[in-house]
Amino acid sequence: MMKIIRIYVYFAGVLLLITSLAKLVSSSGSARVLENTEPIFGMTFRHVFWLVGTIELLVALVCFFWKRVGLQAGLVAWLATSFLIYHLGLILISYHTPCSCMGNLTEALHISAKTADLAMKIILAFLFIGSYATLFWHWRQHRQVEGRIQNDEIKPTGSSEMEIGS
Repeated sequence: MMKIIRIYVYFAGVLLLITSLAKLVSSSGSARVLENTEPIFGMTFRHVFWLVGTIELLVALVCFFWKRVGLQAGLVAWLATSFLIYHLGLILISYHTPCSCMGNLTEALHISAKTADLAMKIILAFLFIGSYATLFWHWRQHRQVEGRIQNDEIKPTGSSEMEIGS
């Protein structure tokens, strides 16, 4: 199971790297839409793309280079939950324009806005469900180890966080 989780975390990192680079490259472009005000935060789309792209890049780097699955899955879950809440906020204010999450990349690849919007929703579902499933598995593994420690079946390692399945 741990191998599947490592593959999931790596694939989540790849997806976040791609979407972050799309946002960061698009934010440096000259499209007029980048100067429009984003409806939730009141910043320009350029600044939102720069900020969110940077956060996605940092989470992708954690997925690639950290060894602690709980931290990796926790950050992906936090980011996916933030995206979900953001999209719910857009629905609540009746903002129904397709997601411009990938910036100008969709135009360069000749992908329609609706297709890109659907792809981003699928990626969001993958990140959300996969990260929470990973966190649940990780939590269960820790509970099993703690139970075995309490029953004196194994000795504690002395570290503040046990590495499960590494």
